[in-house]
Amino acid sequence: MNPEEPKNRHATKGAGAKEGRYANFFQVGHNAFEFLIEFGQQDRGVHTRIYVSPQYARVLSDLLVETLAQHDREFLSKQSGGPRPS
Repeated sequence: MNPEEPKNRHATKGAGAKEGRYANFFQVGHNAFEFLIEFGQQDRGVHTRIYVSPQYARVLSDLLVETLAQHDREFLSKQSGGPRPS
């Protein structure tokens, strides 16, 4: 795997590959039964909505925390020792 490619176990290429969309705007809502996660761009609005159960929202949360920690270990240690952006 190219070190610059995202590490994604479920990535597909070629025919049938899914469309990727850039997002820098996020909203999360919930009720007793589901979470709604919206992705979009600040100047263009929401382009994707995903509904998940609370159990799978927890799985996604844990995966993001784990992947961000791995990213920090791999890439922040290579930087010039500056403070981590907040």
